[in-house]
Amino acid sequence: MTLHEYAQEDTAEHEHPSETSGSTRRLALVAVVNFLGFVIELAGGLLFGSVALISDALHMLFDMLAYAMAFGASYTAERFEGGEAWSYGLHRLEPVAAFLNGVLLLPMVGYIVWESYQRFLEPVAINPELTLIIATGGLLVNIGSVYVLQGGEMSLNERGAFYHLLGDAGGSVAVIVSTAAVAVFDLPIADPVAAVLIGLLVLASAGNVLRESTSILLERSPVSSEELRDELTTLDGVDQIEDLHVWQVCSQLTVATVRLTDTATTLEEQRTIQSQVHNHLTDRGIDHATVELVGHTDPDTDPVGTTNHSH
Repeated sequence: MTLHEYAQEDTAEHEHPSETSGSTRRLALVAVVNFLGFVIELAGGLLFGSVALISDALHMLFDMLAYAMAFGASYTAERFEGGEAWSYGLHRLEPVAAFLNGVLLLPMVGYIVWESYQRFLEPVAINPELTLIIATGGLLVNIGSVYVLQGGEMSLNERGAFYHLLGDAGGSVAVIVSTAAVAVFDLPIADPVAAVLIGLLVLASAGNVLRESTSILLERSPVSSEELRDELTTLDGVDQIEDLHVWQVCSQLTVATVRLTDTATTLEEQRTIQSQVHNHLTDRGIDHATVELVGHTDPDTDPVGTTNHSH
């Protein structure tokens, strides 16, 4: 049997349990903090008549639900080993939870816009002093949550939470500015206008989360396949890339399969080529890779039984 009469496959995998565990704890903490902020802002909005404050409270509520769902998905995936039936565990729960979080934001935008329209038609007097106090407290909650999440590489759910928090912070600022306008310039219209601005921030947050989660669920390559293919062909011993697939199971687990022809004449040279390819894939952020090496074969034969994916 010659060197290239069989396929050489090698698989490398890198796990990050400590990063996942830290992400889970941060999401849980942010969920608890935002639930407290929601209760305070909702009570203040109802008591003092501010639709902007109620809108910000609802934004905080949906964010809290998003963090709770993200925490549940991360906690479950972290502890579920899966076995042979679930070869990647339940890490897909992360993009599914993020997608649902983005969808949940959309009806909230509709409610905010509708309620703002009603307040525009029939302005309601608000208590500016106490509303300012509540809104400032909400802003401090958001800043504290951003501090907890920021730093280092964030998971998809953490990025989703981060976008939500930035929207929350912008919403709190809008409430503060609109309340000040009502108190100083006697402009009751400022309150519903601020609520609409908050709704736009929520819509932008939903768009970011939906775009990123959909990319993972539909297995869009997180890197340029053309660029990666060109980079791999420059490695010593690599002749050409016959097949290359890169996708993500979740934001923290990127997977790749590579089938290439090589110029190796010994098993030792093949191992060296495999090592070079794996190292390059790792440098490009790929956590789990399967590399298959085949030699120059007759084009009418397929010794490794590659499946044709064309439709």
